[in-house]
Amino acid sequence: MRKIIIGSIAALTLTACTTDPYTGQQKVSRTAIGAGAGAAVGALGGLIVGKTTNASTRKSVLIGAGIGALTGGGVGLYQDRQEAKLREELANTGVSVTRQGDVIILNMPSNITFATDQADIRSEFFRTLNSVALVLKEFDQSLVNVYGHTDSDGSDSYNQQLSERRAVNVAQYLVQQGTDSRRYQVIGYGEAQPIASNATEEGKARNRRVEIQIAPLTQS
Repeated sequence: MRKIIIGSIAALTLTACTTDPYTGQQKVSRTAIGAGAGAAVGALGGLIVGKTTNASTRKSVLIGAGIGALTGGGVGLYQDRQEAKLREELANTGVSVTRQGDVIILNMPSNITFATDQADIRSEFFRTLNSVALVLKEFDQSLVNVYGHTDSDGSDSYNQQLSERRAVNVAQYLVQQGTDSRRYQVIGYGEAQPIASNATEEGKARNRRVEIQIAPLTQS
């Protein structure tokens, strides 16, 4: 399956790690970051087609850049706080917030995000994405996976491309608002992962969506 990621792998030199006595977060000394932080891609740079960066690689890059990793009981507490803030910001927007373990999932139905068969984000949805970006910037110790999905109408190739374009546009918008592009993985799944039956219009509407999955940044 064709996969798209936003981010780049910077060459980082690590010299020392410390543990925050209050949060348990493992951090790289600021003096160890050096030119690595400056090597980060720009807001829309590093968009690579046909490749993927797994979570462990992204974790290594972010931790190497001085973003602390969550440990122990701090992981669940951090996600609890992030979930609560997202629920507050996204109330009455049409975006659902669910939790699976330590992963927070935002489900964005296409009817509020995109026009029919279009990948351009509706202008009225910008405010909602701005709220998501604000939370992601505040809770920067997390990885962000953006997944595009369609219903089964149309050809497989068309649906695949549409799901990719929509997922990329959502991710790019969030990066434009100041979130770190190295945190992202963007994948279009086309019609391959329905959450409802495509035999009904209601089911098709549920399947047309963009999901954002937010996972904690940990060492493991």
